[in-house]
Amino acid sequence: MSRVAALLRHPVVAFLLDVLLVLVFAAVGRASHAEANPVLGVLSTAWPFLVGLVAGWLVVRSLRKGWPTDFGPGITVWFSTVLIGMVLRRAVGEGTAWTFVLVASVVLAVFLLGWRALVAYAARRDA
Repeated sequence: MSRVAALLRHPVVAFLLDVLLVLVFAAVGRASHAEANPVLGVLSTAWPFLVGLVAGWLVVRSLRKGWPTDFGPGITVWFSTVLIGMVLRRAVGEGTAWTFVLVASVVLAVFLLGWRALVAYAARRDA
């Protein structure tokens, strides 16, 4: 396995990458709507999804006794991120229009599952 793939499979690095990608998702979404106060706005948009992300990591860790650094466990992380993120957004009166749910689901799938798929591909190629 390449050094990069091995580094990305380290739980701390993988978790921080997931957090960064959720923040990028929120930042791009806010920028596309030209909303004010970029830092607080991004955190305001991202927090429900970050809670979902942490929940997904905890579910995988407790049920599988491993870290969600591979594609399969990443599906649980992605699903939890979207589901809990949308439930929390709804609970605090933020938007959950079906178009937002769809876009968030697709973008977060590409982000959270994409890097895991690339790492798995690199590991198979190196083997």
